Amino acid sequence: MTRKKKEKETRELKVSFLSKMEYKCPVCGCIFRREELLSGGGRLIAGDMTEELHRIFEPSLKYGEIYPLVYLATVCPECWFASMEGDFLQLPPAKRSKIKEDQECRMAETQLIFPGIDFNNPRRLMEGAASQYLTLRCYDQYTKEFSPTIKRGLAALRTAWLLDDLNKRFPKQHYDWLGILFRKKAQYFYNDALDREQTGGETMSGLKIYGPDIDKNYSYEGMLYLCSYLRYKFGPAHDPEQRKASLEYSRRTIAKLFGMGKASKDKPGAFLEMARTMYDTINKEIEEMGA
Repeated sequence: MTRKKKEKETRELKVSFLSKMEYKCPVCGCIFRREELLSGGGRLIAGDMTEELHRIFEPSLKYGEIYPLVYLATVCPECWFASMEGDFLQLPPAKRSKIKEDQECRMAETQLIFPGIDFNNPRRLMEGAASQYLTLRCYDQYTKEFSPTIKRGLAALRTAWLLDDLNKRFPKQHYDWLGILFRKKAQYFYNDALDREQTGGETMSGLKIYGPDIDKNYSYEGMLYLCSYLRYKFGPAHDPEQRKASLEYSRRTIAKLFGMGKASKDKPGAFLEMARTMYDTINKEIEEMGA
């Protein structure tokens, strides 16, 4: 094979590229360029969608496994400050010292869960999962106008999905257990965000795209569905009274979906059917628990 042909094949097999825009980390001043996903050329083959509104992408014969969530978070390769792309340069100045002070601890704890990560090179699945964990951690320092609580919920859920992928790649390394742990974190943050919005403590206006995945935005209704789904799956389970109260809360939350109009672009029929099934499942368990 000639050198020119090899170079052409390498270019064709790329799944990511470095953006032209340079980012300056607001915490440490490091200048870097974001890694972006190349999505054309048959790289992404959409498969099924899970009950968690997670799109599964089928492996391509040419490119193999591609995990789009790996590239969502912006991470400083020097200090590992991370956030969603639109918020990275908007970190409130008063919070920068807190993020800086946490650097050593942040990096050490992240490496315990995701060993061998390096954000100076093209991201692998391990860096992708770590980037979402770091995002979850760093949003603790964002102020309420950024809607940090729901963003922490999104980051926790995306971390769980990437941990599922790590578990398939590296079985028996406890990534399955960690996946459950981060779903429980997602359950807490999703429902806490809803409570904060209803009491006026924090709005969700700082979240432009509810996601939770890259190819569908189920808007506010998707958030309500996930609040109910996650609470049903990962909320209180052992104490019967707490379980029933939690289920009734989930039922009230998901019932709001059916008062928000018919199927639309943001609420396709398949999504509403999924929500209806979840409502029926929750309702059945409540009835079986009795008075």
